[in-house]
Amino acid sequence: QVQVVESGGGLVQAGGSLRLSCATSGRFASINLMGWYRQAPGKQRELVADINGGGRVNIADSVKGRFTISRDNAKNTVILQMNSLKPEDTAVYYCRVTAVLAYWGKGTLVTVSS
Repeated sequence: QVQVVESGGGLVQAGGSLRLSCATSGRFASINLMGWYRQAPGKQRELVADINGGGRVNIADSVKGRFTISRDNAKNTVILQMNSLKPEDTAVYYCRVTAVLAYWGKGTLVTVSS
């Protein structure tokens, strides 16, 4: 059974940092994209950043320069390092893994206080 599990969310003050991790388990076909999405209250889910197997990164303008994404292809894990956090970054952050099909984690809550 395929599982995608996020960790690392929490409460942080504006200007602080958090590191989100996404671990996978189960039998995957070759994983292409691994990425992070977020959904703030009352808003649609949006892409934060994703990275393909070759290391090519796609990152949202709203977090460019503050967030970085990295992955370990051997372990099928992906990390989102979030620096200089702002209150508008408050959201549930979801990991998405694409390997023929797309698999989602249940999300981890990030709350940034002003």
